Amino acid sequence: MSYNKLWKLLIDRGMKKKELQQASGISAASIAKLGRNGNVTTDILLKICHALDCDISDILEIKR
Repeated sequence: MSYNKLWKLLIDRGMKKKELQQASGISAASIAKLGRNGNVTTDILLKICHALDCDISDILEIKR
């Protein structure tokens, strides 16, 4: 999976990773995992979607 869409969305909204962390209530470790395209739970992804008022397809894409 790739979270490049998430980082682009943050740039478009003028939001920093720290602000996303605070708005969504996720840990710094989860932000770091996302930065490495690592595995995170669907709960984390849903918290991000709620904080950004977006759909999951707006923040990730599946690479084949």
